[in-house]
Parts: sequence; structure tokens; C-alpha cells
Amino acid sequence: MSTTTPVSEDTRQHTETAPDATAPAPGEDGSTAVTHTHRDVNGGWLRPAVFGAMDGLVSNLGLMTGVAGSSASPQTVVISGLAGLAAGAFSMAAGEYTSVASQRELVQAELEVERRELRRHPEDEVTELAELYVSRGVDPDLARQVAEQMHRDPEQALEIHAREELGVDPADLPSPTVAAVSSFLSFSVGAIMPVLPYLAGAASLWPAVALALLGLFVCGAVVARVTARPWWFSGLRQLALGGAAAAVTYGLGTAFGVAVG
Repeated sequence: MSTTTPVSEDTRQHTETAPDATAPAPGEDGSTAVTHTHRDVNGGWLRPAVFGAMDGLVSNLGLMTGVAGSSASPQTVVISGLAGLAAGAFSMAAGEYTSVASQRELVQAELEVERRELRRHPEDEVTELAELYVSRGVDPDLARQVAEQMHRDPEQALEIHAREELGVDPADLPSPTVAAVSSFLSFSVGAIMPVLPYLAGAASLWPAVALALLGLFVCGAVVARVTARPWWFSGLRQLALGGAAAAVTYGLGTAFGVAVG
């Protein structure tokens, strides 16, 4: 014979009215709070990687179609493609390294200027930060209090001034080495695609063109992840642009080949 444990009225009431722990907390007006997220508007690593691959695809496809249009042998086209891959990848890496290193050095120099000003003229820097907050609608007294509190920690003060005045995060400066290596690899991935059919035994240009155009469509579709465009639109747009570039260089190669011949 089973027994039932009696439940008090208070316990029963608490059980029946307990809110769902997973439900969003209501706002002050009784409405349910709703959170939302945004796309990464900077594209993160995806956009530069995909655009580097597309750059390799378009430039090497254009080079190879131009050489093929001049009636060159398949061996010459392959050598041209491999040379274009190496030259383009090293050029991209060197350019990215120099560009990012120069930008980083400039930012570091400006940060040193700001660090020196914070050390020599702390009161002026507090006033400057407070005035910036006031210009954004903060009450002057509150802006002053916030600025003074921020300046209690010198590193935090430097970070705040760098963000507000320079638009940079001192702790998140880009790495020249990472930029160079990523550019080299992404360009190489794109540039090798038109060469692959020849390395696999193809004797004509068209398998290389087909694979390259497919790669351009895929890259364009992937880029749509960081845009508001449909994937098929971005893919077709990149395919059309790359195809046009290949057609132009093929025509130029044909014209120059006839002229030289």
C-alpha cells in the first residue's frame, strides 16, 4: 500500500507560480526582454581570406588565358601559371607585411605621444576626456566624474584615449607576420586552381577556366555570409567579373600572338 507525502499549501503555491528559469526576464514595463545579435560588419578573417583567394584566382586565370591565347604550348601555360602564383603570393605577402607594419609603427608612435601626455599633463587629459563625453550628451558633472575614474588606472586611461582619439585598441594591434602569411596562403590557394587541371594531365585551357570560374562562384557565395546579398547573386557576380577578365586577357593574348607571329 503506497503512501502520499502531504504537500503544504505554501509549497503547492510556490510550485505552481515559480517562473521558468530559462525564460527571459521581463522589463520594467512588464514586457519580455529580447536580445539580438549583429553580423560581423568587419568580416573578421573570412573576408580577407576569401578576397585573397579571389585575387589569386582572377590574376592567375587572366595570366594563363593570356598566355594560352597567344598559342603557347600547355607546358608554357603551366610554367606561366606557377610563376604567376609564386610572384603574386610573394608580392601580396611583402605588400601586406610592409603595409601592416607601417600602420602598426604609426599607431605605436601615436600611443607613445598619448602616454607621454597622460604622464605630463594628467589634468588636461582628464578635461579633454570629460569634454568628449559632454559632446556626446553626457551631463558635465557626470562626464567629469567618469573621466576622473577612468584616469585612476594609467593603462586604462591610455586605452580609453586611444579608442576615442585614434580609433584603435592598443591591445589588439594587427600583426604584420600574420597578415603576410595569411595573404600568401590565401592567394596561393586561389592561384593554384587554374593550374590544377594541367598538372592532372589536361592539354587545353578550358578545364582550367571551368575550375577557376567554379572557384570564383564559390568564393563569391562565401562572401555573401558577411553581406546582405543572396549567395547566388554574389557568386554569379564574381563569376561574371572573373570571366570577363579572362576573356579580355585571352583576346589580348590572341591579338599579341598574331602580331608577334
